[in-house]
Amino acid sequence: MLLIALVGVVIDQGSKLWLVYGFDLARNGPVDLLPVLEIVVVWNRGISYGLFQQNSDLGRWLLAGVTIAVTIGLWVWSARCQSRLVALALALVIGGAIGNGIDRLTYGAVVDFVHFHVGTFSWYVFNLADVWIVAGVVGLLYDSFRDGPNSAAK
Repeated sequence: MLLIALVGVVIDQGSKLWLVYGFDLARNGPVDLLPVLEIVVVWNRGISYGLFQQNSDLGRWLLAGVTIAVTIGLWVWSARCQSRLVALALALVIGGAIGNGIDRLTYGAVVDFVHFHVGTFSWYVFNLADVWIVAGVVGLLYDSFRDGPNSAAK
C-alpha cells in the first residue's frame, strides 16, 4: 500500500508543480475547461473547505505538525489492519495528507486549483490530494457498513 500512497503524492505534486511553475497558472489562469469547471490557483492557508485559516508562522507549523501526527497515526493503523479495502483507503488518505503537507511546509499554504461551479453556485476549490483523501474516506465509510466480523452494520 506504500506504493499507492507514493503514486498519489507524485501525481498530486506533479500536477501542482506543473500548474504553478510550468504553466504559471497565477499569470495565465484561470482556464475554463467546461462551462462548470475551471482551473484556477488558490492558496489555502487552512484545512478542508478553507476552515481555520492560518496567516501566521505559528499557525502554519501547528497545522503541519497536526498533519504529520495524523499521517503517522493512519500509517500505524494501515500497518495493523487486516482488510485490503481499509489498507487501500488509508493509503489514499495518507497520500493526500502527505501531498497537502508538502505544500504547507514548502509554501505555507496548500495549492488548490480545481473549481466546480454552476451559475452562481460555487463549490470549493480543491486539488488531487483532496480527491485521494475523499476517496479514502468513502472507502472507510463503505467498509464500516459492510457485513463482516468487525462491521458497524451489525
